[in-house]
Amino acid sequence: MTPAACPHCCCNADAGAPAHALLALLAMDAIDAALDAGLLEAAGCDACPPACNARLHAAAQARRSALAARERHRARTLRLARRKAEREAARSAPLPRLADASAQATPALPSAAAAALARALAKARDRRA
Repeated sequence: MTPAACPHCCCNADAGAPAHALLALLAMDAIDAALDAGLLEAAGCDACPPACNARLHAAAQARRSALAARERHRARTLRLARRKAEREAARSAPLPRLADASAQATPALPSAAAAALARALAKARDRRA
């Protein structure tokens, strides 16, 4: 078996040498080396049986999925950190102060309730007297 031969079907086609090299790296479980050698852009070997090309394409698709999942995880981590920082900034921000203290004074009861309470108090005073 020459170095350019497919590790699965022993194909020696010169046009398939890059695919054969990638399959050899994958057989050795050298994923990083296969990525460096162009696994994600790899085309199969036309002379190899479909099973060899399927292995190569499945490995490439698995790496694409893993890389996409890693990117989603990184984006989520950044998004959660940004939201946490925004919440903490909102908590630590000083409360706005009103310039006029009288503007803060709001009636304790609505006017209709205050009037009803006044009538009830007047009635109670009348009963005592």
